[in-house]
Amino acid sequence: MLYRLLYKTVFTHIDPELCHHVAVDAISMTSRVPVLRDVVRQMFGRRPDKPIPDAAHGGPFVRPVPGVLGLAAGMDKEGLAVEGMDMLGFGFIEVGTFTAQAQPGNDKPRLWRYPQTRAIRNRMGFNNDGADEAGRRLRQLRSTVRGRSIVVGANIGKTKVTPVEDAVADYVYSASKVARWADYLVINVSSPNTPNLRDLQQVEALRPIAEAVAETADRVAKRHVPLFIKIAPDLADEDIDAVADMVLELDLAGVVATNTTINHDLGEGGLSGAPLRPRALEVVRRLRMRLGDKPTIIGVGGISTVMDAQLMLDAGADLLQAYSAFIYNGPAWPGAMNRMLAKD
Repeated sequence: MLYRLLYKTVFTHIDPELCHHVAVDAISMTSRVPVLRDVVRQMFGRRPDKPIPDAAHGGPFVRPVPGVLGLAAGMDKEGLAVEGMDMLGFGFIEVGTFTAQAQPGNDKPRLWRYPQTRAIRNRMGFNNDGADEAGRRLRQLRSTVRGRSIVVGANIGKTKVTPVEDAVADYVYSASKVARWADYLVINVSSPNTPNLRDLQQVEALRPIAEAVAETADRVAKRHVPLFIKIAPDLADEDIDAVADMVLELDLAGVVATNTTINHDLGEGGLSGAPLRPRALEVVRRLRMRLGDKPTIIGVGGISTVMDAQLMLDAGADLLQAYSAFIYNGPAWPGAMNRMLAKD
């Protein structure tokens, strides 16, 4: 209730992007203060008694995942607050999107809130410090026992200035810098905010990227790195089927479904949050029917309540991610969600 009061009286009067940066910095700084970090974890981020099992026992990754709900890419774009997000109770944290070259992203304003519908619109454009810096930060994270204990995914996308015909090399470069430090990788070909990026969801363009990234990641990391494809909710059903078939053909880890939607009339950029839920559920359900039981589906889109989460799991998701609901519900939300979902 305190967070919601602060949100209504203070946060709604602050520029959304500035608010985003302040929040990420505050979470990051809190996680570096030992006593304060422990108090916050005890208040908000207590773990469920039973984690998601490791791969040897039917789980998605080599090691157990503390909770079924993780943080979606886009919140911690630079990998600066991984320990803080873990402190708040997310079961796993996906950082990025990282690109081969550093880039400022699109012109501001580029982030908008819609509290009435619990949605967020963005046209950020993969603003980040580049894959080299991302690799350095992830290496630093993994240099500590605590940092190594967190399940972390790295989301990689295409640099804006890189021509589509050179996309394979661009993705491979990013993978080569971050794969060693990640529990899994995600190929992001579904953001609406980089020109022509969504064209790469067509399997003729996607297959060589996936093949090259998979080979590079395993070679650089000297182990198998699970590889996911992140797709848009706006993808036609037959194209969803084609991606699923490619995942099976290449023996990839699975699919992250879904990214933001452009099916709205609010302006440029992709919309996330509650309005995305119906289509995200449709996509996850269709993927599970096409993929069968083995590949992992990470369900994303409009998850705010335990019922939302259960609907996504019932549709066929193995793991869940959220971003917009975290903004609207506050720091106690991820830990509470994971504990409640673990009771079933």
